Amino acid sequence: MQQNRKVKLMKKKISLILGMCLVMLSLTACGEDPKKVDYNGYSYNQLQEELQNTAEALVAMSDEEAEQYKMMEGEQYKTLINMVTRWQEATDEVGEYKELGEFSITKSGKTLTCEQEVVFEERPVVLTYVFTYYNMELDDITVDPVQTLGEKMANAGLNTLMGMGVVFIVLILISLIIYCFKVFPYLEQKRQAKNTAVPVVENDKEQENVPVAAQDDLELVAVIAAAIAASTGTSTDDFVVRSIKRRY
Repeated sequence: MQQNRKVKLMKKKISLILGMCLVMLSLTACGEDPKKVDYNGYSYNQLQEELQNTAEALVAMSDEEAEQYKMMEGEQYKTLINMVTRWQEATDEVGEYKELGEFSITKSGKTLTCEQEVVFEERPVVLTYVFTYYNMELDDITVDPVQTLGEKMANAGLNTLMGMGVVFIVLILISLIIYCFKVFPYLEQKRQAKNTAVPVVENDKEQENVPVAAQDDLELVAVIAAAIAASTGTSTDDFVVRSIKRRY
């Protein structure tokens, strides 16, 4: 029993020590200065200088130069054309250029993202380079205006309303489908009842016509017998009408 207790205590101590080691490692990684990190052969200052040079070139670019860049043909110019187009769209209504803002680097898995803030009169714009980390190949360049808190709240509200609207529409469609499952059997029963009621009505009419026809024949027999008796001067008791044949 004492040995088992000692083993359990040793396991708890080991788990505590490992946990403390992991915490210390995570704190060390979080506190690492990004300016001193080697980004697969590139330093922090090199990446910052590259993005700042690009931002300054875009700020100084005229509309004529932008149109010339857009007219370039070839797959190698695709990234450049996209960057110029996005820059024009993002800086359409931001006012005059003021200064370069903060620079940041974020590494996530196999992707390295560098962001350079460009401050304008109305709102800042963020120039972003996206690299594949293992070979530092440039995958994409984006330019996005920084939204204000009010714009972010408005977009969040619109997204919420759209999501709720889609949910309600789907629920209404499901309710209609369920209601149709109840209506279809009722319509089918109504159609079957209508089809079975038609022959019954016709049989009733045939049965009603039989006594009417028999009554008409008796009246006709009486009239014929009276006419024969009047023409021959005899009584209707002296003869019997066996049958009547109609000719149409």
